Amino acid sequence: MLKRILAATVFAASLAASAMADDAKPTDPQIAHVAYTAGQIDVTAAEQALRKSKNADVIAFAKVMERDHKAVNEQALALVKKLNVTPEDNGISQSLSSQATKELATLDALNSAAFDKAYVENEVAYHKTVNGALAETLIPSAKNAELKALLETGLTLFKEHQMHAEHLASMIK
Repeated sequence: MLKRILAATVFAASLAASAMADDAKPTDPQIAHVAYTAGQIDVTAAEQALRKSKNADVIAFAKVMERDHKAVNEQALALVKKLNVTPEDNGISQSLSSQATKELATLDALNSAAFDKAYVENEVAYHKTVNGALAETLIPSAKNAELKALLETGLTLFKEHQMHAEHLASMIK
């Protein structure tokens, strides 16, 4: 059952990334909303892990996710304020939020090692999808140089998150 849940999560996230690639290029306000939404989703997942996990490695990873994604989101909010841009809700943000709500509910039903394994596997899949969307769609579509630079900085950091999650996933049985 867990493999089906993970597969559904990966499929939905991939679908969201494909939708970004297939539609007209997103605007800077839409990109800002997607980026913030993606970051907030990972903050919420990290907070859930901090409440549920007893595994020291998972807790340490979740603390990094919470800290880093909050920091990037704070930078994003400061930038949109500076640029006087209002982030624009869109189908991709909505799809990400909807899928995240389902995944959080699924994870909430798990305990102990089953939670830890599913949380870390989801983090691997989520970072792969978000990193792909950043590299292939969001960064190339961004018009504002400061927004593009923030996204590029985020991508560098989130690639490190992905590697960390992959390493952790290999350790959790």
